Amino acid sequence: MPRLIDTLPALYRDLLPSFFRQDVPEETKATCSHCAMCKENAQGAVDAVDGVSRFFRPDTKCCTYAPRLPNYLVGALLSDERPELAEGRRRMEEKLASRIGVTPQWVRPPAKFHFLYKNGHQFFGRAASLRCPYFAVETGGCTIWPYREAVCSTFFCKYVAGADGRKFYMSMKTYLTLAEIQLSRWAAFQLLPDYVLSGKDRAETQTVPLSVEDLDDIAPPAKAYAELWKEYAGREAEYFRACYRLVRELPPDGLEKLLGLDGTIELKTLEKLHGTAVSPKLPRTLKFNPDATVQWMQDGSVALGAYSDYDALALPGEAYGLLVEFTGREPVDAVRHHLREHKQADLSEDVLLELYRHRILVEA
Repeated sequence: MPRLIDTLPALYRDLLPSFFRQDVPEETKATCSHCAMCKENAQGAVDAVDGVSRFFRPDTKCCTYAPRLPNYLVGALLSDERPELAEGRRRMEEKLASRIGVTPQWVRPPAKFHFLYKNGHQFFGRAASLRCPYFAVETGGCTIWPYREAVCSTFFCKYVAGADGRKFYMSMKTYLTLAEIQLSRWAAFQLLPDYVLSGKDRAETQTVPLSVEDLDDIAPPAKAYAELWKEYAGREAEYFRACYRLVRELPPDGLEKLLGLDGTIELKTLEKLHGTAVSPKLPRTLKFNPDATVQWMQDGSVALGAYSDYDALALPGEAYGLLVEFTGREPVDAVRHHLREHKQADLSEDVLLELYRHRILVEA
């Protein structure tokens, strides 16, 4: 199994606490290079929910999302001269030249993107207009992958640990997001202290109407932009590289100090969820989830989904009839004994555990 640290940008290897050196199951169900959610590759995907297709477009996959990149990861990308990252660097340089969404703390998507993302419906994986600006349509890959941010590092369309895996990675996203916020604020404070002291690092929490510039994808007014960047106006790439060097040179306990109590709490939560995801235990009593989706297939099997629209379990049709015996009124062992005695059938503990992880069966 890979170590958790090996699934993240290399910059974090000397920054994150020892917990991240633990093994984590490889997410073999989320096959990014051969997208499991594209129709021609999909296995175990619910075809449609409420009449809306759940398959992804091959020219978007799950990349209908624009990342918010912290200053130090932008600098790391710009400092990496490997040929395979040339296109990613070119796109980032183009983004910096546009000045749209470029701040001393982040290179983030335009405000219009956020509005569309928050107010869209059933678009994920299917709206080309929301495709990530760093997505390579020709290859179906990411041009900045080694320097991806928290969301892109922790999202999987399917999890080998089912609902427990999703909880774990969502918790990891929270921890990494906190790290991104604090590291980017700290780096900005070292180079442009007024940006932080004036509260501009918190500006994105304030909801404001879209401006003409936002709607028409126009750079912010030159005067406002120059005031934001001060002596680094026109030298943004240099600034971002300096942020990268500062973060890279932090001592081993540097991140822990920046995260403080919030980081301690999030790390403890992450450790707890890791145990559940890696070493699951079958509850004493189980019942069939009344909210599970049921889709009968042409071959007589049944696809069952619950914790995610993107992940379903396929069972033989006759096995589905056994699930209703799990009502939560009797222990699992007693239900299995009843099935063997009266129906000459059984569901093994491994099958029950998988059904529980997918929340087809839930704790009573």
